Amino acid sequence: MGRKNAVFLCLAVTALVTLGLVMLTSTSVWDDEVNGYALVKKQALWIAVGVIGAAVIAGMDYRKFRPYWVWMLVGSCVLLTFCYVPGIAQDIKGEARWIKLPGMPQFQPSELAKIFVILGLAAWYTHFQTETRTFFKGFVAPGILLGIPVLLIFFEKDMGTAMALGGAGVVVMYVAGARLPYLAVSGVTALAGMAFVVWKNPERMGRVMALFDLESDKYRLGDGYQQLHGLYAFANGGVDGTGLGNGVEKLGYLPEAHTDFILPSIGEELGLWFTLGSVFCFVVIVVYGIAIAMNAKDDFGRLLAVGLTSVIVIPAMMNIGVCTAVLPNTGLPLPFISYGGTNLVFTLLAVGGLISVHRQTSFVNRAEMPVINEKKQCVRI
Repeated sequence: MGRKNAVFLCLAVTALVTLGLVMLTSTSVWDDEVNGYALVKKQALWIAVGVIGAAVIAGMDYRKFRPYWVWMLVGSCVLLTFCYVPGIAQDIKGEARWIKLPGMPQFQPSELAKIFVILGLAAWYTHFQTETRTFFKGFVAPGILLGIPVLLIFFEKDMGTAMALGGAGVVVMYVAGARLPYLAVSGVTALAGMAFVVWKNPERMGRVMALFDLESDKYRLGDGYQQLHGLYAFANGGVDGTGLGNGVEKLGYLPEAHTDFILPSIGEELGLWFTLGSVFCFVVIVVYGIAIAMNAKDDFGRLLAVGLTSVIVIPAMMNIGVCTAVLPNTGLPLPFISYGGTNLVFTLLAVGGLISVHRQTSFVNRAEMPVINEKKQCVRI
């Protein structure tokens, strides 16, 4: 792995984005709240914006962002606080994840915060690279940098994004050299606190309990309905699928078939091969994202690449787990595939950041070792 890391990364992303646009065309037109192919046109526009933005970032030197990490992190936290301001916050289905500022389209500040938090952690550990094993500068201070935006996102009732960002941040801290016992204790504490919050919330607790008996009368029409019909979609598709456009579950049975639960629609219409192909593309992103990090020319690029790879792949893993009824329903989209402008644009910008790290890497061709006083033996037959 070397010079072609970015090529394979871009091929995997292109395949996922193309598949998402095709499946959005197949699923969104059946939604009664959608006017024809309106969502497809919007998604195509966001793809164009994301690709242009990714190309701009890929052409820049990622090290130029490092001096501004404090302002970026503070700005993202300010935007997150707007989710609690009436009139600016947009409450959709009981969750205040979106904001609407004058003259700007509605967007999710948590998607921007994910990138800026990773950039901030990478810059911090690069500045204090000789103290990454200490308790304060190697664990407490970067933990605060990570914890504030994670808590702001968590109390928006966006538990899935908070968990994904927290996981990506812990990965960066571990790679940077933070002591594993500190991370383990903080991880157990965070999980215990999350379990307490879930236990106190009947709706979230119902989603957890539904996993153990989706087909029971108690859950099949309630907390387990969406995941149960997601499994039905996978079963209907089998290995070869019912054919593009021939899915049944999207016809009013499977809620959010074009957003959070688009993977079961892929499984139903295109079959097991395309489902596994989607998973394989995310594996490719992991492999070549880590390869870019390993070849980075400095610690900042290495940590930034690891973090950006994590914020792309961890939500994908969680979405796949939810759609296959392995994890409780969290409301996370599937990156590059699900409908949603904010998530798509900023995920593509993360890919642009990975390519920027790759472009600044210097690859050295391996030269053959010189041979001195070589002797050759031959046998005459």
